[in-house]
Amino acid sequence: MEGTILPMPKCLNLTVAAVSACLIVGCATQSKSNLSSARRIPNVRTTAYTHSEGSGCRNAVDCRLSGGHVMSAASDWSRFPLGTRFRIADTNEEYIIDDYGTALIGTDTIDLYKPSRLEMKNWGVRHVNIDILQWGSEEQSLKVLGPRCKHHCVRQMVAALEKKRGKTVAQTSSNRPSL
Repeated sequence: MEGTILPMPKCLNLTVAAVSACLIVGCATQSKSNLSSARRIPNVRTTAYTHSEGSGCRNAVDCRLSGGHVMSAASDWSRFPLGTRFRIADTNEEYIIDDYGTALIGTDTIDLYKPSRLEMKNWGVRHVNIDILQWGSEEQSLKVLGPRCKHHCVRQMVAALEKKRGKTVAQTSSNRPSL
């Protein structure tokens, strides 16, 4: 029998095939938010808020605050624009910036929506690493903020966004060849 290769039993063949299929399907259906292409921002200061703090159940785009799979978060939109989607590295919780708050203007703090006061208090203030899954739109931020410029904090965000936009336009035009 030396040197003879024995055929693999059928049940082992099926097991190997099933495991291979699971691996292939798992890789094919992996969401983009799980991929390592996310940009990591270390040591981001986070706080928490809830709907019973006086801001109500609606966000800045007049939708219900989300405590579901992708939760609501607030920021200074000139730092983290409307629509920025991120994941907290340690907890794997996903958030989307759909709100802003006056205390956040001029800071890099992100305020995370929590469905209850207890969860909000338990969160407290934490410095966390976040993975940016999708960067938001400064243009959309300006569209939402524009009609609200009578408020001082909104004017500050708009001015910062316009300043960024001016730099981008200036950089783009300086890179163009002269005629």
